[in-house]
Amino acid sequence: MNISQELLAEIVAHALEEPKIECCGLVAAASEADGSKTAKRVCRAVNIHASALKFEIDPIEQLKLTTAIEDEGWEVGAIYHSHVRSPPKPSQTDINFAAHTGPIEWIIVGLSAGAEPEVRSYLIEDGRINEVAIAEPAT
Repeated sequence: MNISQELLAEIVAHALEEPKIECCGLVAAASEADGSKTAKRVCRAVNIHASALKFEIDPIEQLKLTTAIEDEGWEVGAIYHSHVRSPPKPSQTDINFAAHTGPIEWIIVGLSAGAEPEVRSYLIEDGRINEVAIAEPAT
């Protein structure tokens, strides 16, 4: 996904606001002629579990966010969340959850103790994990 440094900074800021629980949200994106996606907005959500080990967006909140994204003519380009004690790699919980979301990008912010936040992105399909590049949009 093409995503600006400003939008990535919003995701990291969200993760750092409550570093003891996983943050979560959606990234609104526009599809480009070449098949790529460009992030347009970060849509924060509430982790209904308020947990350091898992996240979930309330289905009603997710529907409202998705509807607002689609009303702008965009699509949900990514789901983001943080890992509060580990590197930004999909956990088994993420892999299991991805089985129900269809093909979508997963942006994860790792907040390992004492380290700078690290952001990575993945496609998770059929239990397979493929890291994908996060790039600046073309100008």
